Amino acid sequence: MHIYKTNKTVSISKIILTSLLLLIGLNGMAQLEKEKDTTKLINVSYGSKGIELRTRDNKFLFQLQSRLQFRFSTPNDTDPLTYDDYSQEAKTTFKINRARLKVGGHAFHPWLKYYWEYELSQSNLLDFRLMVEKWEWLSFKAGQWKVEYTRERFISSGEQQTVDRSLINRPFTADRQMGVEIYGHLKGAGIADFNYWAAALTGTGRGNTANDDGNLMYFGRAQWNFLGRFLDFEGSDLEFHEKPTPIIAISGLTNRSPYTRFSQSGGGSLEGFENGAPGQYRVNQWNLESVFMYRGFSWQSELHTKDIIDKLNFDKTTTLRGYYVQAGYFFSNAFEWWPKKLEMAARHAGYRPDDSIKQNSQEETTIAFNWFFNGHKNKLTSEVSYFSFQDKTLPLEQGWRFRIQWDISL
Repeated sequence: MHIYKTNKTVSISKIILTSLLLLIGLNGMAQLEKEKDTTKLINVSYGSKGIELRTRDNKFLFQLQSRLQFRFSTPNDTDPLTYDDYSQEAKTTFKINRARLKVGGHAFHPWLKYYWEYELSQSNLLDFRLMVEKWEWLSFKAGQWKVEYTRERFISSGEQQTVDRSLINRPFTADRQMGVEIYGHLKGAGIADFNYWAAALTGTGRGNTANDDGNLMYFGRAQWNFLGRFLDFEGSDLEFHEKPTPIIAISGLTNRSPYTRFSQSGGGSLEGFENGAPGQYRVNQWNLESVFMYRGFSWQSELHTKDIIDKLNFDKTTTLRGYYVQAGYFFSNAFEWWPKKLEMAARHAGYRPDDSIKQNSQEETTIAFNWFFNGHKNKLTSEVSYFSFQDKTLPLEQGWRFRIQWDISL
């Protein structure tokens, strides 16, 4: 059973109106009085982030983009969570999986940036944040966003290499939180090239403006770009890196709250736990990542450990472990007959919800194909997944799933 805190419905019109005021109103009404022809004040164009309105002095930028995700799945769409999920009735589905409105840009200075993201289908304000990025080595962020704890979760759902994230995303993600963060890129000579993130967060999930106790969530991430080349958060080597580009990252997080997991809906509970009292669960977790891209080949992996300590039940500790490895390749680099816009990818994930019980494990293996009409902005993804579930008292269960998805940003 999952209990989520109520989220306030945010008016889309207010989001757009506020952003437009930042762009135009704050640029000075006096200029509009002197210059009746506003086309001389603002440039209108279409770029990588949708429709762009930019003042001639580049002090204000307004970007508006929408994204739609259409999905077909059979026999079910969601990942199986329990043994009983394998025996549930088939629910073949066509659906609009995501419908997003994105608003971003900068105000007053190019380094003072803002961003909103709204989920239209569920009336959820997902992201709202203000960023100060004047110096590459030190930036500041405040608001609500997806914590950079795991690469898989932080990569936008529109820039994934498969239809959706792996089996282990649900138990290990920190998801969206409210708070403040410092981050930056430390460029040194040779191998001394690092990125870092450090944040203090409310720790009660998306849309929750109150804390349950006096404890905050603390998060840190260190990333080593050991060949001196940075990789952005996206799947597939669409840039076709001519030089090998690897990174290694480690993340850590600690939080105390009534929740044992987080999602787009906010705070909730993993199987075997109930939403608790304020401060009931102390959660400590860490993640080790590796990423590599070179000439159309891409690799990424994560290794997770998570301790859930029940502070109201004699500090009972449950340890969760999980991992995934994922790779993709544009085989047109090796075979002339292979279409240049077609990528093949594969992923394998494993999860133990209680590491003390060795006969209790879940696994997922996925094969996916991406056809990029226009990069991640317009692509068709199809995949076949194979799941296995082993309970300590029951035999191994297995199941297949097929999904196909069209993701387009306008």
